[in-house]
Amino acid sequence: MATIRKLRGRWQAQVRRRGVPPRAKSFDKRADAERWARDLEAEADRSGWVADTRAAEKTTLGELLTRYCAEVTPTKRGAVSEKSRINSILRCPIAHRTLAKLTSSDVATYRDERLKTVAPATIVRELNTISHALEIASREWGLWIPRNPVKLVRRPPVPRGRTRRLKKGEEQRLLDACDRGRTPLLKPLIIIAIETGMRRGELLDLRWEHVDLKLGVAHLPLTKNGDSRDVPLSRCAVRTLQELRTAGAKQERVFPMTGNSVRLAFEHLRVRAGMSDFHFHDLRHEAISRLFEKGLNIAEVSAISGHRELKMLQRYTHLRAVDLVARLG
Repeated sequence: MATIRKLRGRWQAQVRRRGVPPRAKSFDKRADAERWARDLEAEADRSGWVADTRAAEKTTLGELLTRYCAEVTPTKRGAVSEKSRINSILRCPIAHRTLAKLTSSDVATYRDERLKTVAPATIVRELNTISHALEIASREWGLWIPRNPVKLVRRPPVPRGRTRRLKKGEEQRLLDACDRGRTPLLKPLIIIAIETGMRRGELLDLRWEHVDLKLGVAHLPLTKNGDSRDVPLSRCAVRTLQELRTAGAKQERVFPMTGNSVRLAFEHLRVRAGMSDFHFHDLRHEAISRLFEKGLNIAEVSAISGHRELKMLQRYTHLRAVDLVARLG
């Protein structure tokens, strides 16, 4: 049985169980002390031990995410993006909630408020980050959390992946617009993106030491999913890289540019080409769809694109019905 006593003007509840330190907490009202003791005893009866909630009662979600950002985030490939995501969460009211009092209702309110300003996909990534931080806190950092409230909350529906492909004449419009711009590397970057299906980050990380123009293969030591892969190069890709090699023989990277410089240059390019609805990542959609149209099977395309699952590969694959008519006979 729990002990309830008056101590220095407040009501103190104390719960004891053999083999674990006693737990005590003070309240302004006797009813609150009794309720806390009953809940703790019920948990002890279920699990056989008295949960130490003191750390969870003192730690806010913001403090947890700050530690998570310092210790866990740097080990991830998407560390920069996750750090920015955590900084956004820290500016929200939910960050001041202690872990012991964090409920699914708090998470749902956070979701609904954020949906007013950001896209559903952003909310899903933020909820995933919070959920993983709570799991790490519970499993590895000794904070007692009875259940993960994020897992009880519905994720907002995410729109289907983009299906934008290059229409007739648009590829040439893009390349012609490159000639009128101030970024000479943008044109070969677009060509290689279309010919290989590589992600923007993979293209910008590509080094000459990993490109074999004789064999026609580009090696990617570390990709988005953490694996390495070899990407075959078409004749057009080899020819474009040979021209780049001649022009920039002293460079270590094939495309010595930053992600932000590519983003800004492509924004201006879209305006010049009159293709405001086209994104750089759509080039990957186009490249992978063309691989299927050339007759490659799923295993061959996934080896080139780096996709592990067919479901993910299908999001990037949009074959034109008119191009399949001839194959149907």
